[in-house]
Amino acid sequence: MEFNISVIYGDGIGPEIIDSGIRVLNKIEEVYGHKFNIDRALLGGEAIDELGSPIPNETIDKCIKSDAVLLGAVGGPKWDHLKGSERPEAGLLGLRKALGVYANIRPAILFEELKEASPLKSSLIKDNIDICIVRELTGGIYFGEKGKEENEAYDVERYNREEIRRIAKTAFDMAMNRNKKVTSIDKANVLESSKLWRQVVEEVAKDYKEVELEHMYIDNGAMQLVRQPANFDVILTNNIFGDILSDEASAIVGSIGVLPSASLGEGVGLYEPIHGSAPDIAGENKANPIGTILSICLMMKNSLGLYKEGTKIEEAVKEVLKKGYRTGDIMSDNNKLVGTREMTDLIIEEIK
Repeated sequence: MEFNISVIYGDGIGPEIIDSGIRVLNKIEEVYGHKFNIDRALLGGEAIDELGSPIPNETIDKCIKSDAVLLGAVGGPKWDHLKGSERPEAGLLGLRKALGVYANIRPAILFEELKEASPLKSSLIKDNIDICIVRELTGGIYFGEKGKEENEAYDVERYNREEIRRIAKTAFDMAMNRNKKVTSIDKANVLESSKLWRQVVEEVAKDYKEVELEHMYIDNGAMQLVRQPANFDVILTNNIFGDILSDEASAIVGSIGVLPSASLGEGVGLYEPIHGSAPDIAGENKANPIGTILSICLMMKNSLGLYKEGTKIEEAVKEVLKKGYRTGDIMSDNNKLVGTREMTDLIIEEIK
């Protein structure tokens, strides 16, 4: 089968981890006989430097016409002096909006092989941690009205019923294929937007009789995620709370470097690791490529219909970890330290 993939290298460690991802795609081509047509697109800092915009129109055009989009990372201190609408991060927000990807799916799974990398005690981990965070991606405070004056600034949190309904439905659909439990995180004791959020989520829940629904305020939810992570299945939440909780979950399962994400919605899916551009280690062969490689696994299963191939990638990652190979962010005693390229080599060797 033949697929068109738009690839955005981005900034910082983006080029290194995307290179790892493309090498994995090449291996899948070799083993399974598929063809991945790679079309590079510019976004973020590199787009600002080359084309003067964090999200050029040609990038939007390429991505919309592709079967899936694979993204490395955007941003860095080089562009910190720019105002908000001109910064690299504005390019990412704009791309999400252009693609209509309103649901960010962030699995937080503690691999058996990485239990020693988790900061939590085994009594808290119990048998395993397997959480899926479903974060609303194109609404809320990041996209609301903004303003700044000399002594005052504001950002507006705004949601409508349809935005909440569609992300809630995504979460409940995912729960039906997992352990049939949704925990909705809000701040309904204070925020009007959260009161509407809770109301609409309860309306959607009526269509999913088999799924248990519980509500938590964000402060309690953040605490329980550390105290009782094994009690969560699907976490449903808004844009800003999801941004924070997914980073917290990444620490619980060992490292932000191993977690993938899928942004899904009306059209083309966007796949990226959840870590940032890490400019402090860019070009040093230290970045963990696993988050990107597992994002390709999600891409295979969700956008390309290649479930068997995606599963093979996941199995290859687990096998390498089982053999004790680690990048620096997940390194522990009695394991073998490897760099970005070496970790990628090892994973590719397991795809056969």
